[in-house]
Amino acid sequence: MTKKIRLAAACLVALCAFSAVAQNLSFRGVYQTSRDDNYPNGFYSEYVGWNSTLGKVIFIVQQGLYKMEWDGTNVSMPVKDPEVNKDDFYSGGRFTDNDKALWASNFNMMYANSGAVIKDGVLTTVMSRTDMQNPDGTWVTNDTNRFAVRKWDAVTGDLLGETQIHPAWDCLESAGMAVNPKDGKVYGLFHITNKYLPDSILNDPDFFADENADSTDSGYAICTIDLDNMVIHQITPGLYYNNFVTFAINSEGRAFAMTSGGGNAAVPAEDGKIYDMYGELSGSHVFEFDLTSGLMIDDNRVNTGYSSQVRRQAACFSKNDPNKMYWMGYFNSGMGFDDSGNWNPLPDQTWLTNGKYDTALYEVDITTGEANRLGIIQDRYLFAYMWVDGEEDQQPAAQPGDINGDGNINVSDVIMLINYLTTGDATGIIMANANCDQDAAGNVNISDATALINFVLASRWQ
Repeated sequence: MTKKIRLAAACLVALCAFSAVAQNLSFRGVYQTSRDDNYPNGFYSEYVGWNSTLGKVIFIVQQGLYKMEWDGTNVSMPVKDPEVNKDDFYSGGRFTDNDKALWASNFNMMYANSGAVIKDGVLTTVMSRTDMQNPDGTWVTNDTNRFAVRKWDAVTGDLLGETQIHPAWDCLESAGMAVNPKDGKVYGLFHITNKYLPDSILNDPDFFADENADSTDSGYAICTIDLDNMVIHQITPGLYYNNFVTFAINSEGRAFAMTSGGGNAAVPAEDGKIYDMYGELSGSHVFEFDLTSGLMIDDNRVNTGYSSQVRRQAACFSKNDPNKMYWMGYFNSGMGFDDSGNWNPLPDQTWLTNGKYDTALYEVDITTGEANRLGIIQDRYLFAYMWVDGEEDQQPAAQPGDINGDGNINVSDVIMLINYLTTGDATGIIMANANCDQDAAGNVNISDATALINFVLASRWQ
């Protein structure tokens, strides 16, 4: 009996050790900010020199790809990954490796203030140029040059191709984008601005019964986006006016977005969370969206208990746990104790010491909505986009026969497959699902169409 008890105890210890290891997570992300008064722009930038071969000035900047560790107890300081070392390309007052110099300097263009996403190993970043100033100090207001889109190798950080410039009416600003591992499509919560409403609404006589009704569409909408041409396809009009700061999709294909909860006047309780006058959790709230209809799903979730600022933040899921969303956000909503001990808005001028822009890693339970702060992030780093290392490309599991990825297998899939076989047009087709006969080589041909037709007729694979 004693031996059995000892064995059970040993197994329990081993299980606990395994569980602790299983909690380890490495996050990678696209740098957004690390405010530091020691530098003119609030972030690190080092002038290296003029590269005559490249014909450009080379800088080492804070932008780029980063990694951050969570070991179940502590959150590590984010570090550049891959690392940038000046000695690798500059020594003795001259450039020794022009390719590496250009690679390091290109990170000054890795802005993602309007969203980012990884698909097929390519990181797409969207920068809103309204946040840029001209040399004379005026803001960029040219609507035809509103968004700068760039493609990067998600592992090496290499810039792929030229910058694409898109106009304001392409509506590329989002609370975030994510790949749905169920259908392989990219979804986002995009801010729709002054686009015309669809005929289904404009032709509704009740719509204009409201004297204030407008024929344009403005607000957040669930959309899919074609990353090749950066064209969004609205699933809903711009229905939602919340201050959304994140968007993420879990391994089950469920989509979630979080509001900022900013401006909350409540003082945090002893547990660090914010409660309303009724003792209920306050602050940011997690909403779930139906990706088919684009509509919010009614829920009974509570608020997270933390308020954050109305600024772009990052969130993601680990494929191993669809119920925990990891959120990298601000420590507070811009409120705090002032020098007199009163709870008031914190001034920007003293953010370096008052904690206004401090950041933290949170774990959000999407089943309840409540969050827990895992730890403060050193030096107030913040990512514009974040993913679990090694999970940046969650490929959808093949569902033979579901050619269009709508979750059903029917005659529309047959028509689409036959059209592809006769014309070669693969638009809208999930090729992994087109291998209906499960040919080991992955070939898609007439035998797949035959297998699919037989399935539709018999409701089973032959």
